[in-house]
Amino acid sequence: MKRVFDIIKPVVRDLKPYSLRPDRASIKINQNENPWDAPARIKEETLRRMTQRQWSRYPDFVPQELQEKLAEFAGWTSRGIIAGNGSNELIQALLMVTIGEGKRVLICEPTFALYRQITTILGGEILSAPLTRELTFDLKAIMGAIRMFRPDVTIICSPNNPTGCVLAENDLRALLSESVGLVVIDEAYHEFARQSAVSLLSDYSNLIVLRTFSKAMALAGLRVGYLLASPELTTEIRKAVLPYNLNAFSRTAAEVAIELYQTELQPLVNKIIDERDRLFASLSQIKGLTPVCSQANFMVVRSEITPRTVFDELLRRDILIRDVSNYPMLKDYFRVSVGTPDENDKLIAALKEICEEDNR
Repeated sequence: MKRVFDIIKPVVRDLKPYSLRPDRASIKINQNENPWDAPARIKEETLRRMTQRQWSRYPDFVPQELQEKLAEFAGWTSRGIIAGNGSNELIQALLMVTIGEGKRVLICEPTFALYRQITTILGGEILSAPLTRELTFDLKAIMGAIRMFRPDVTIICSPNNPTGCVLAENDLRALLSESVGLVVIDEAYHEFARQSAVSLLSDYSNLIVLRTFSKAMALAGLRVGYLLASPELTTEIRKAVLPYNLNAFSRTAAEVAIELYQTELQPLVNKIIDERDRLFASLSQIKGLTPVCSQANFMVVRSEITPRTVFDELLRRDILIRDVSNYPMLKDYFRVSVGTPDENDKLIAALKEICEEDNR
């Protein structure tokens, strides 16, 4: 008799699950989160609105009010916006409607592992254009892969996770003009780079932009993301999104966060950018460490000490970072998210101590 396990696709059985170690520490700088909690005004207004609605009723089938607010906030038509349960759900949805056997997805590695994971599960082929040795986007390599393989979908995370590099607008225009397939720009960290591809949506019908409320918007615990594209594309992508995918609480909190962004959240983004630059300068002064310039709220750091040793030594000091040494091109690197000033001071002091001990 055939085993039930054999029904699972062999390609899925061969995959390692996308997961994170269950380590805990007082200073948690391993997941690129906003180090400050959502401001009290956002929480209080969200709770006030939620007490006025019936929890026994489904949320709106299409969150029209949220989409209208997102349209004004992002500068794009509401008909070309899909709100989702985190941007990961929307990555999955757009790949579900485009990728299957014989379809190709081009990514720039090292990058967010979920692009490869979902494509592989759907039966598509992954093509990879590596970053440069300096961990920046290699336009020549990307353009070469597009011309040679004509991928159905090209996904670029900008700023890139985990390296923090950004794709210049002129380079993106060149890719969009050359591509016969879709070009997806994952802007999960765009607020920290102060640049966006949304202004190009009206010029290129093959462009899709992804954004999230998990980082700059300080709502990682509520899982809200959104996708921007031509209305023709969003009509098709929406077919792969489950009904009532965004719960009423998350939708309400997202609406409030948009309304109060300028007064409550933008100042926190500015603080994170300042702290990122300070952290980069401080780590650059530690012997044995070479941080990579980043336009996100995190950075990778090249270390003469093995990343696993750095991870363990920091965890022993109650600081949790991300060991990314298993990523392509990052054998000697770890990643740190930008924390509060106090958290960053403790990280800097701990890394100095670890590196000094190693150099004795």
